[in-house]
Amino acid sequence: MKPSTFSLVAYDPANGDLGIAVASKFLAVGSVVPWAQAGVGAIATQSWANTRYAPLALEMLKQGLSPEQVGAALTTSDEHAAQRQFGIVDAHGRGFTFTGGQCFSWAGGIVGNNFAAQGNILAGPQVVDALAATFENTRGDLAERLLNALAAGQRAGGDKRGQESAALLVVRAHGGYGGFNDRYIDLRVDDHATPVDELQRLLDLHRLYLNKSDPADLIAIDEQIAREIQTLLAKRGYPVSVSGVWDEPSQMAFRELGGVENLEERSQEGPFIDKVVLKFIRERLK
Repeated sequence: MKPSTFSLVAYDPANGDLGIAVASKFLAVGSVVPWAQAGVGAIATQSWANTRYAPLALEMLKQGLSPEQVGAALTTSDEHAAQRQFGIVDAHGRGFTFTGGQCFSWAGGIVGNNFAAQGNILAGPQVVDALAATFENTRGDLAERLLNALAAGQRAGGDKRGQESAALLVVRAHGGYGGFNDRYIDLRVDDHATPVDELQRLLDLHRLYLNKSDPADLIAIDEQIAREIQTLLAKRGYPVSVSGVWDEPSQMAFRELGGVENLEERSQEGPFIDKVVLKFIRERLK
């Protein structure tokens, strides 16, 4: 199997996040290409992908080798290196990309500040150019910049065989669910007609369910909002009085609803509600 792929590995110096965005005409590309470890680095291994590259690369980065040194070590010890392609970025923002001479055309890569972009069996060099330029010129968090770059690469032609899968991985120390691992964002579209668009939808859901509330998004539950929420809760079968008073039964019912709808990361103590949650329940419970 040959993951014919375009990818971007990147580092965010503002908060130390490391991540990868990848798309391909290949089933479940997210199970093969993206690898990363918080505080260490990220690698995308593709084109007759040698998945042994990933743990070896991360271990060498951990030992203090530069991405260029890691790349040299990987290719020197691989008799099939001419068929490989990979990109590396470390936790200092140093990047490296490698494209073997036997990768199918078009194939190549670009390295810039805090990123490496690469691809093979692409519509042309404009795909990698779009990845790099969009990442450099987009603002926002790392996930947003990676996904915007991936979408730009797809608009530029992407994998010349078509579309099938895409993935987004961002690691952050203690950034995983419950703080138990570093998998801050780990989203995969394994088989879809428009996987990059679907990946954006999944990222929007991830932010809804797993992001903490922005203090600027908190609004007081006044009598009008309390009555609206109580009406929605009552329609859902919760034993609340539609009184406009944000009493203990209403608060208990609302906490239970938050657990049922997986909104616990945005739950608030006291008479406040996240306006993102309010919009969600208005649409879901109307």
